[in-house]
Amino acid sequence: QVQLVESGGGLLQAGGSLRLSCAASGRTFSSFAISWFRQAPGKEREFVAGISWGGGSTDYADSVKGRFTISRNNAKNTAYLQMNSLNAEDTAVYYCAAPRDAYVWPKVAEAVGSWGQGTQVTVSS
Repeated sequence: QVQLVESGGGLLQAGGSLRLSCAASGRTFSSFAISWFRQAPGKEREFVAGISWGGGSTDYADSVKGRFTISRNNAKNTAYLQMNSLNAEDTAVYYCAAPRDAYVWPKVAEAVGSWGQGTQVTVSS
């Protein structure tokens, strides 16, 4: 079982940038894909971005394409989500997630094997 810990959330104004980190332990980090999800108040948890185990393939939700960048450093057992041009609609708790299937980044909650505790991102307009 992999343990995931997010950090880097905060409060900022629209148009700003933030980088989230996801530190992993308990399993060889380079052996599995990673995703970021988010959940806004009153809404379902949604997929934001995913990255393959080696970092060579990435995937993004349409709502964040061109603004967010997912990456990973396997030597540091850490994944990142760089968020630029943030707006109020990006306000949510952000979670990193490891898949049940190690090679495929999860895009739905049912495909997630492990969740982090989440980090709050609040964007004021």
